[in-house]
Amino acid sequence: MRRTERQERSIPRFRRVVANREFRGLWLAEALSIAGDQLAKVALAILVYQRTSSPLWSAVVYAMTFLPALFGGVGLSQLADRLPRRTLLVSCLLVQAVLVGIMAIPGTPLPVLCCLVFLVAMLTAPTNAAQNATAREAFDDDAEYLRSQDLRGITTNTMMLLGLAGGGLLVTGIGVAWALLIDAATFVLAAAVIAATVRWRPAAGSPEDGWFAGIRITASDPHLRVLFGMALLVGLTVVPEGLAAPIAAQMNAPDVAVGWLLAADPLGFVIGAFVFSHYATADTRLRLMGPLAVVSSAALIGFAVQPPLPLALVLLAMSGASGAYILTVGATVNSAVANNVRGSVMGLFRTALRVTQGIGVALGGVVATAIGSATGTVALAGALGVIAASYVAVLWARQRTRPGAVNRTAHAG
Repeated sequence: MRRTERQERSIPRFRRVVANREFRGLWLAEALSIAGDQLAKVALAILVYQRTSSPLWSAVVYAMTFLPALFGGVGLSQLADRLPRRTLLVSCLLVQAVLVGIMAIPGTPLPVLCCLVFLVAMLTAPTNAAQNATAREAFDDDAEYLRSQDLRGITTNTMMLLGLAGGGLLVTGIGVAWALLIDAATFVLAAAVIAATVRWRPAAGSPEDGWFAGIRITASDPHLRVLFGMALLVGLTVVPEGLAAPIAAQMNAPDVAVGWLLAADPLGFVIGAFVFSHYATADTRLRLMGPLAVVSSAALIGFAVQPPLPLALVLLAMSGASGAYILTVGATVNSAVANNVRGSVMGLFRTALRVTQGIGVALGGVVATAIGSATGTVALAGALGVIAASYVAVLWARQRTRPGAVNRTAHAG
């Protein structure tokens, strides 16, 4: 069915979004950083295991890329409201470049390496908060802003797929030190791009807003609470990611299937984000957020029948495609709060997503060990997700139909 002229007008084309100079710079800088980070994660995993032959040390260093999200996201994200955002972005990126460059020095002690990884990840919180807030400032048109977030989501997941597909081969080919130096260079390039393309603006917030204004606003606002609840459902749909290896083993699939299982969800996400952004208006996507959240979990219930590998990949791709609703959730949160607390609230949003995913993966491992079935655990997570998503979807439908609920703005103070 052909889209109507009205739909065409309400769904901006990607080229119109990319024509926005500030967004173009933010988008390119983020893509560079993600590409470098994928290399760095693989390089660090190889480096630590080569030097220690210890799965524990490998796990500790990998955990250092997640744990700081809790501390940095809740605390340091406030800097995106207290300082000029372009200045904060450039400064954080350059400091991260220096820290990653130090990691590349041969013989860096493992405790020092862990501290460096922790600090780099910690600085990601204010960087992301400033980037999200600036991206919203760059657009006057709500539809263009929503489309820009689709492009960001597609780019991020595509970079993840490329990292899964070729990161190990590239690091093996060029060496760990060079991979880390390339990551450091991507931070420098990202800082240069932002300095050249993003307009300087004074700090949006003030000390009167309160250091933890984002937490206070979210906790007291039913509209934001429902949106956060919808986002936190990813803690259940992420469970298969942490169980990819045991799922493959339970299916008697070859080792290469682990990579396929890990790639299926982000591939589905890219497809889903592309389809929704091209064929669904902003209003339609707001209506579909609840049902898509339910479908994203429901697809995982299919693991109850211990599906063969091809069917498992299809189910994961379906879950990922439906899970693209999270882009609309994030954009709606970002548009629903005042500019002076936008960094704080979005920092809390990103932190909640990341921490919930970490908890979901950890609990998935515990349950799989307890019941002795990885596929059964995924199915259980899907069933729980359907129940939780159905409840949140009902709450969202009520919130969305209230006059002015979606477009109203939450302020500090």
